[in-house]
Amino acid sequence: MPGPVLVCAGGTGGHLFPAEALAAELRARGRAVHLATDHRVETLGREFPAEGVHVVPSATISGTNPVALAQSAWRLASGFRVALRLIGQLKPAVAVGFGGYPSIPPMLAARSKGVPTILHEQNAVLGRANRFLASRVTAIAASVEALAIADGLRAKVTVTGNPVRRMVLEAAAVPYPAPTADRPIHLLIFGGSQGARFLSETVPAAIGKLDPAIRARLRIVQQCRPEDLESVRAAYAALGVNAELAPFFRDLPARIAASHLVVSRSGASTASELAVIGRPAILIPLPHALDQDQLANAKVLADAGGAWLIRQAELDAGRLAAELTRLLADPDRLTAAAAGAKSVGRPDAVTRLADLTERVAARQQQERAA
Repeated sequence: MPGPVLVCAGGTGGHLFPAEALAAELRARGRAVHLATDHRVETLGREFPAEGVHVVPSATISGTNPVALAQSAWRLASGFRVALRLIGQLKPAVAVGFGGYPSIPPMLAARSKGVPTILHEQNAVLGRANRFLASRVTAIAASVEALAIADGLRAKVTVTGNPVRRMVLEAAAVPYPAPTADRPIHLLIFGGSQGARFLSETVPAAIGKLDPAIRARLRIVQQCRPEDLESVRAAYAALGVNAELAPFFRDLPARIAASHLVVSRSGASTASELAVIGRPAILIPLPHALDQDQLANAKVLADAGGAWLIRQAELDAGRLAAELTRLLADPDRLTAAAAGAKSVGRPDAVTRLADLTERVAARQQQERAA
């Protein structure tokens, strides 16, 4: 592969984490990697394994306000011009996009310069940016077999899985620790930046409705928004429950591996990590997502027998307490669900995606040489 690989991704964890995994794999193969993203990389991508990180102007297109739409269009056009210069400087062999509006300018610029392009979709449905780009790219990498996509684009699709970080693969080596009656029960709760508040309000209330004998055995780890920490901490303290709370856990994969049951949203990274590690979960998809991607992700795990999908509108503290009581009393069911989740995990996803990246770049090189 004569030129570097240009990885293009929005600045959220759902986009950056699989991009980071691919970058690490390609660099291990001796390939140079550059990242095109937005300003949020300063928070999540400080250690991104790339020769260069390039911030490209972008904007989200939403709503109907003509002034806001015009401003977004101007910023995307500005990003396209910046990306054109970047493509001219780097001369990448291939560009790989992971979604988010910041991926649009560099992916379009790569296409306009004749650079082969690959889209990776983390969810079971195409996100808005990827949907816009899908007909314009060379190939599409899907995380799941059941990717919802137009029939006319299906010939472009290769199922690779969703690349996960090395710490996830390390956690996947830990066997599922089936709960026993004489040991603590480890419960993990997290919901992402958009979804943690509902869980912060509902889960402590549900724990308060459990039988005291079950409650006494609980060891809870819960992700909370900073503004919710004190209220959640006070709720668990009043119940006498052992709980560790934080806005973010850098070692979340290890905590997933240590859990008997997970209660969470069902974003792409969450669904992939639960599957690769193989842990049972109660999944509550974020209800307001425009594309209902979290619902589609949760269905994949639920259909495999690895999770229980409950819509937020159908869940309250009483329902959650009943589900926890039922599941925590049935270790065999939890163990079977752990195996079901693992059955749809793709721990080799990063290898598959790196292989596809090299194949697409090599094919383009051969066509130019012919």
